This record gives sequence, C-alpha cells and structure tokens, in this order.
Amino acid sequence: MSTPSAARPPAADWPPPPWEMRLRAPQVELPEWAEDAPHRACVVATARGVLQVHSWDQRTGRLVQATDRLQGTTLATIDPLGRWVWWFDDTDGDEFGRWRRQPFGSPPGHGVQDPLDLPDAYPAGLLLARDGTAVVGRSSDQGTTIHQVVVGATEPGTDELVLLYRHECDAEAAALSHDGNLVAIEHSERGDNRHMALRVVAADTGAVVADLDDGPGRGLTAIDFAPRDGDLRLLLAHERRGRAELAVWDLGTGLLHDVLLRLPGGEPLPGEVTDAWWYPDGATLLVAVDHEARTRLYRHVLAAAVTTPVGPVDGTVSEASPRPDGDVWLRWSSAASPRTVVSATTSREILAPQGLRAAPSVPVRDVWAEGPGGRVHALLRLPPGEGPFPVLVDVHGGPAWHRSDSFSAYLAAWVDHGFAVVSVNYRGSTGYGSAWRDALEGRVGLTELEDIAAVHDQLVADGVVDPARSVLAGASWGGFLTLLGLGTQPGRWAVGLADVPVADYVTAYYEEMPDLQAFDRSIFGGSPEEVPEAYRVASPLTYVDAVRAPVLVMAGENDPRCPLGQVLNYVRALRAREDYPGEVELYTYGAGHGSVVVEEEVVQLRRQLDFVRRHLPAGP
Repeated sequence: MSTPSAARPPAADWPPPPWEMRLRAPQVELPEWAEDAPHRACVVATARGVLQVHSWDQRTGRLVQATDRLQGTTLATIDPLGRWVWWFDDTDGDEFGRWRRQPFGSPPGHGVQDPLDLPDAYPAGLLLARDGTAVVGRSSDQGTTIHQVVVGATEPGTDELVLLYRHECDAEAAALSHDGNLVAIEHSERGDNRHMALRVVAADTGAVVADLDDGPGRGLTAIDFAPRDGDLRLLLAHERRGRAELAVWDLGTGLLHDVLLRLPGGEPLPGEVTDAWWYPDGATLLVAVDHEARTRLYRHVLAAAVTTPVGPVDGTVSEASPRPDGDVWLRWSSAASPRTVVSATTSREILAPQGLRAAPSVPVRDVWAEGPGGRVHALLRLPPGEGPFPVLVDVHGGPAWHRSDSFSAYLAAWVDHGFAVVSVNYRGSTGYGSAWRDALEGRVGLTELEDIAAVHDQLVADGVVDPARSVLAGASWGGFLTLLGLGTQPGRWAVGLADVPVADYVTAYYEEMPDLQAFDRSIFGGSPEEVPEAYRVASPLTYVDAVRAPVLVMAGENDPRCPLGQVLNYVRALRAREDYPGEVELYTYGAGHGSVVVEEEVVQLRRQLDFVRRHLPAGP
C-alpha cells in the first residue's frame, strides 16, 4: 500500500524555501470511478515524488500504487465493472506505446497484461465495454485506425479484431454507447483537425450509422452516450452560434436538440461549455462552463430546461464527475488556494494527499487591455509592496487553452521572488468564443504577440511593471511564442524562458507526432511545402539574428510534440551569431513534453530563477 507523497530532499537542504515546498507537495487528481462499481476508482497521484496510477477503494480508503515507472504515468482509466486498471505504457514520455491493464488493487508489476496485442502507436482513444471488448484508436504516420478488440484474445487476421475505421487524417474513438453497440468517432476528413466532424458506427462491424458535420470552421465534439442500454442519445458540443454549447443527438430519430443553459431570469448563461457529463439517471446533465478565466459547474434538467449552480462559486473547477447518489466530486483551486478534491454537497475532501500541503499564494486581479483584435483579458498576480515591479509575462500553451484563476506552484514562485506575474489569454485562447480562438489562423504567432504586447503596454503605462525588467516565459506553444517574441519584439523583453518550444517550425513539422502535423496544417492552411511563407513568417528561427535578450531554453529529449532536433537548430544558430549580446543556455532532460517528476520540476524552476537573477537588470 502507498499514499500520494512527495520525495523529501536531503536533510541538509531541509526545510526548502516555500516555492520548493509547493512543488514538493503531493498531488491527487480526481478519481475516475467504475460505472458499475462506483466505490472503485483509478487515481493519478504522487508516489515518492512522481505521478503514478493507483487503485482506490472508497469503502476501505485503501490506495494502492499500480505503476512505478521512472518518468511517471498519467494516462489511465478503469473498466466499467471495476476489475481492471488500464494505463498507457510509453518510453520515457515519448507518448508512443500501448495500453496495458492489471487487476484492480494490484501493486506494480503484478498481473500486468498486454491485452490488445497491437503494434505500438500514439493513443487515439480507448473505450471499454462490459462484454469484454474494447474500442481502441491508434495514430501513426499512416493515419488513424480504430478497432474493436476482444480483450486478451486478439490475434491479427482473426475475427477477434474488427477494423471499424481507417483514414489518413486525424481521428479519435470518442464515445461508446452504454450497451457497447455504437461508437462515436471524431474525425478530420475535411483536413481540419481543429474543427472535427462526427461519425457513429456499429461497434461490431464498423457500418456507418450516422454522420454529422457542421462544415468548415465549426467543430463538433462527442462527449458521451446516455447511461442506459438501448438509449441512442449522444451528448455533444457544437459551436453553431459562435461559442461552445451543448446538444443531444438522438440517433433513433436523427434529431438534434439544443441544450440551452439559462439563468433564473431567462438570460443565456455567459461563457462557453468546456465539458459535460450525464448524471446516472439519464435525465440530467452536469455542465462545466468557462467565463472570464473561471470554470463553474451547473446542473441542468433536460425536460424542465432548468439550470442551477453546483459547487464552488469562485476559482476554477478543473475536473468533475456526478455520482450515483446525486453528489458531485470535483477538483477545485484558485490562484490563492491549492488544488483539492472535494464533494460538492459537503465541501469535504474526498481523497486527501498524505504529507505536506502546498502553501497558499496571492489571488489574481483581472486586467483588460484594448488590443488590435478587441479587448484582451489577463490575470495579474502581485507581490507585496509598491510597483513598478519586475514582471514575468506568462504565456500559456495550447494555443487552444487558457490561463484560469487556478493554483500554480510555478507562478506562485515568481510572486515569492518579488515579481508581478501576468497571464494573457491572447487570441487563440479558449473561453472567449470561437472567433477569438480561431483569430490566429493565417497569422500564427504574430497575432498572439500583439495581444501580449497590448497587456504589457497597459501595465507599464499604469506604473505596475518595469519595462526594463520584463521576462517573457512559456512552455510548449508558450515557449514558441517566447522565442518568436524575442525575435520580433527584441526591445520589449529583457530575458526569455522557453520551455519545450517550437523553435524551427519547418523542422518541427517533420519531426513531430502525426496529430500535431494535422494541427499545423489546419492552423497554417497546409504543410510547409504548400504554404512555405506562412511557416517562414511564424518560425522563431527566421528572426534569430534580431534576438538581443539572454534566453534559457529547456527541452525534453523524448518530446514528440516539440522535438529536440529543431530546438538544437535554433540554439546553434543563436550561438553562431558573433554580434549576439546575450547568452543562450540549453538544458535538456530525459523525458517527453514536460516532466511529472518532482525532483526534475524543482531543478528546472531553480535553474530558471537563477538564470533570471543573473541576467535581469537591477531595479531602481
């Protein structure tokens, strides 16, 4: 038996500073419970300083570590009967591998099976039925395949393996009907994986049951089938009115019924739907809605069209699940308050991490700035004292994501060190409507940087931040924008921190995983051969001769999303400049697109803090 706990540094270094204590505090994600055995769940939680998969029995409180992999394990699920915990096995974070399962409650290495017996690939969905079959999606250089598999009995070429779908474009096995008869597939056969279409097929043959496509620029997301045998209703998200909303598609009648969320006075609920779940009764929905960087929950009764709030009224709910007894389990935090898994009914913790708790931080303030594409929303964290402060401009990844009013040990560390921290939800971010999310298409990178500059300018004009002590920092897409900003806005930034970035966009395209290639074709309008100028203009490597600021670049050696090779191209080019006045420092580590190992996270943040300390100009 193990409990989610953090690795403790050597006694000579104890106690570490508050920022390090926050990173070392153990994490517990929301338990995913088995539908037919709701007291059983799989949980991703910290074990000796690394995120691993666990079995958890709510009745006994027993938490048993299931995986013990060097770089951690975070992709996992549990079968509907609660007999098996499934987890994805890759090589040191490269995301290329296969699904394995082991008996619920078993320790690492005990009873582990390779039940699907399919070649390694990138995951594209896993759906588990009660009858011993699984629907598994796999992505590779040849495209996407989706099979129905008789679990544990698969032999290629036999009737135990049924091909349900194959296409060269990106797709995913998204939802399985309660009786296991129907599979909903999200696909990009139009060539645009940012705006998917839906296809429903028979689970035993792959015969097409129905298609739904809202056309170019309008995506569809299959959420889940109704939780009853024979119920042909599929809950989905659409954006027909310029924002993410819900609808129920009745495959028996072919009709699509809008789910309209309204306030008690009849006004539409503001914001965008980010997720939704069926309550076990099949008549009620739990809905997560983003509005101005906060995610709240609502209970919606379909027949009565009544929408009521559920759970916390501040901060952000990052995960949720309705329970058979009508309760809701959720994972919540705010910028000031660390994450916790609680009951919406009692507000009590469902599963508490064992060990030290993360110290709180400061709340955020909302900032709005006028940008060239409209008002830009940002979240500002301020240290004690009077400005102007040195500032870390935090650039989120995605880009189809956003910074929310939620806890971040990383951002709290910069506040501890006297920095203002501003997180900008630039054009490309979610939560502000479809047009805002898609506005970067055709002018990738430069669009987002205009919005970041608008917020930065306003904070400088207001006397909040010091323009001479401005750090641009981000990971993934945020790392890409950091390097691009250093080259296209060289007079604005004093230091850059780029983590797992796109640095040489053309090389990145050819080295990255297939669904990222599909994403790039969608956002640029084609491949580098088809639209070479679009990639050239967006590539940080294009502007390497203009960079003046010192920059720290961090990269995972096994990263399939922002591969190491293209990062090395950028670093070599910057180091080759005889007139470069700054320093480029490269740090690589043996993981993929980021790390879930506490010691590695501590090393990386310490390196960033030290780099900025050495290179940022002194204040007034």
